[in-house]
Amino acid sequence: MKHISSLAGGVALGSAGIIMMSVLSGCEAPKEEPKNRFLVIEQQSNGKYIVVEETPTEGPSRAIIREKDENGNTIERFMNEDEMKALAQQEYQKVQEGTSETVQSGESSGGMGLAGTILAVAAGSLLGNMIGNALMNNKNFSQRSSTVNKSAYSRSAAGRASKSSGGKSFFGGSSNQGSSSTSRSYSS
Repeated sequence: MKHISSLAGGVALGSAGIIMMSVLSGCEAPKEEPKNRFLVIEQQSNGKYIVVEETPTEGPSRAIIREKDENGNTIERFMNEDEMKALAQQEYQKVQEGTSETVQSGESSGGMGLAGTILAVAAGSLLGNMIGNALMNNKNFSQRSSTVNKSAYSRSAAGRASKSSGGKSFFGGSSNQGSSSTSRSYSS
């Protein structure tokens, strides 16, 4: 009977080893998406701006700005990363002074100014993750930034974030599954 108990201990140890190997091999860090963005920002009829297209990019952040001229024709202009950083920095200064529209309370579904829109969508990549995280912790900024990004990428990224954080157990199965265990004892 000692052989059976040592065999059971070996099986348990072997099972624990297999589980540990699968956990360790499955614990690779998730691939980090490039934080730089290619944006298409469009001016609305009220003069405010919204993001209509957003794509992660390996290269520097950049944007195409679509605006209407005095004749109502759409004009596109290119904005490079340095120009975007300058606008974002100016708007961040206003955030610190409390005068930026990005931190004002109130619902605005019609967009924001160009600098506010750029800061709302790309603060982390343009000014650094610490500033981006600090801004997103501001309730008004978080609400306002979600109203200016109408891109499909933003909607799918938000959906992925909510799906990846909910309902999964440590081993990847659903955490709301019922569990049952059976215990057996063997006597000698």
